[in-house]
Formats: sequence, structure tokens, C-alpha cells
Amino acid sequence: MLKAMPSGAKKALGCLAIVAWLIAWIAGAVMIGERLHGLPAIAPLLFYAFAGVAWVFPLRPLFRWMNG
Repeated sequence: MLKAMPSGAKKALGCLAIVAWLIAWIAGAVMIGERLHGLPAIAPLLFYAFAGVAWVFPLRPLFRWMNG
């Protein structure tokens, strides 16, 4: 069913999924990041740098589906 969707519908549904994912990802990153404040300053910096880049990798299949 999802493969037969029109391109515009795929993109709209994909955008909603991306927004939902980002909200959950950011909430998780903040909860983990709050626990790092007792560590040296480099620890939260490295964690937030990683979290700021790593969110995109689980979404690769969604991006392929949206553009396929």
C-alpha cells in the first residue's frame, strides 16, 4: 500500500514522520545530556556533537522511500 502512494503524499507523510522522530530524538538527547553535567566539559560537548549528527542515520530508509 505505501509503495503505491503518490509522490506528494509520500513526502507529506515522510515530513510528519521526520518531525515526530526529531521531537523524540531531541527529548532523549536532552535527558541524556542532563546527566553529563558532572563530567568534564568535553563530555557534554562530544555527546551533543554526536547527537546532532547521528539523528539522520536511522532515517535513511525513510528518505529513500520518500524519494523513491
